[in-house]
Formats: sequence, C-alpha cells, structure tokens
Amino acid sequence: MVAKQQCGRRSDGGLATIGFLGDFARGHVLFSLYRLGPDQTQYPNGPCEYLLDCDDGVGPHEVCRFDDENFAPVWRGAWNGDAWCAGLMKQAKAFIAGAAPN
Repeated sequence: MVAKQQCGRRSDGGLATIGFLGDFARGHVLFSLYRLGPDQTQYPNGPCEYLLDCDDGVGPHEVCRFDDENFAPVWRGAWNGDAWCAGLMKQAKAFIAGAAPN
C-alpha cells in the first residue's frame, strides 16, 4: 500500500502550499513567507496580510505578521527585537516585490 503524501502546514494550521511566496535559509533555520490575503473583517477590506514562519527542525513557528500598507511587523515571542529582524524583513519585501532575495 502506498502511503498518502501529506502537505506541510503553516504555523497557523493552513496548508503550506496556499499563499506560499518562497523560502530562504539563515543559519540552520528555514524561513517561509505566505500571502494570507486582505483582512476581510472590515469594509472595505483591509490591506493584504503576510505571515513569516520559521522552522529550525521542530516544525513551523510564527515569526511575524505584517501588511503591505505599512510593513510594520508584529514580531512574536523572542523574535521581538531580535538582531535578525531587519534582514528578515528585507528578504520578505524582496519576495513580495517579485525579486530574488539577496
């Protein structure tokens, strides 16, 4: 019997293939960026929201969320104030702009 392949999950429980913009590594950590879409809880719809996850081998964890209106990330847990934050946002913005990150 062939095992059924399962799609990976994001930190928020969504399928990792939905909204996936790309990933990049820093050290031993893999970061993945997802486009979640506009905030539909308000009228008119809010700006497009993004999720940045990291996986250091124990599964995906949320790094931050931000929108494409002001790019002000809300960092989660120990990421708040981490030295990598500026570089992570630079890479995320490059994916959103459609450019290959450096």
